[in-house]
Amino acid sequence: MASNQTSVFIDGEAGTTGLGIRRRLEEVPEIVLRSLPAAQRKNPSARQDLMAACDLVVLCLPDDAAREAVVLAEALGDDSPKLLDASTAHRVDPEWTYGFPEMEGDQPGKIAAARKVSNPGCYPTGAIGLLRPLVLAGLVPPDYPITINAVSGYSGGGRSAIEVHDRDRGPAFELYALGLEHKHVPEIERFAGLSRRPIFVPSVGHFRQGMLISIPLYLDELPGRPTGTRLKEALHAFYEGSEYVTVAVGNEAGKVEAEALNDTNRLELYVWANEARR
Repeated sequence: MASNQTSVFIDGEAGTTGLGIRRRLEEVPEIVLRSLPAAQRKNPSARQDLMAACDLVVLCLPDDAAREAVVLAEALGDDSPKLLDASTAHRVDPEWTYGFPEMEGDQPGKIAAARKVSNPGCYPTGAIGLLRPLVLAGLVPPDYPITINAVSGYSGGGRSAIEVHDRDRGPAFELYALGLEHKHVPEIERFAGLSRRPIFVPSVGHFRQGMLISIPLYLDELPGRPTGTRLKEALHAFYEGSEYVTVAVGNEAGKVEAEALNDTNRLELYVWANEARR
């Protein structure tokens, strides 16, 4: 392996997330992907041996399995690789660095230097991307009663959801997690800078991939009664120079399409406001 290359092991590469990450990393010439034979993928000793031989291990596992994998890696001591966890298990753990580079100016450096990085959740990426700049700018109070509405493609539900929708077509649209205990809420609350737990209402549509997050705000209930333009300016200022996060111009029809950014790294943010309906 060349000195400018990084060896990566995807622990859980046969799952939906693992397969997607593998496809992306195969396009990066500086990365060498290492794998185990199918018969050894659940063998702790084989996994640990490969971890010791790699620079980075990406955990694409259920939460409990991800925690077990971390134990395997940390038992290697000085031979322990860097870890990137795609599960929910460590996102609010203070010993892990949150992997949202755009959340503050020095976050990319923190991520690069960290030994353990938690990958942001899908819904939180959109919710935090919208809320954090507005909270930091003082436009949205941390204790404001936030409601987050979201719809995702069915592949986000993993293999079982994919099989149901691909085989039986599944429901056209459904709400879920209506007990208000969705596992993404703690990371949204923490990294958006909220002091009051938001109400989060997720849903799934009968399309494979894509996502929309919407957060309604009463402008007259915010400090200083800002305009929609002021909110948009705050987002522009926060993400100025960002490669992947942009504040987009809405179309005249007032529509946003859930699948528009599929297979990209991009996040587009919109502000829609009607000054007569504040």
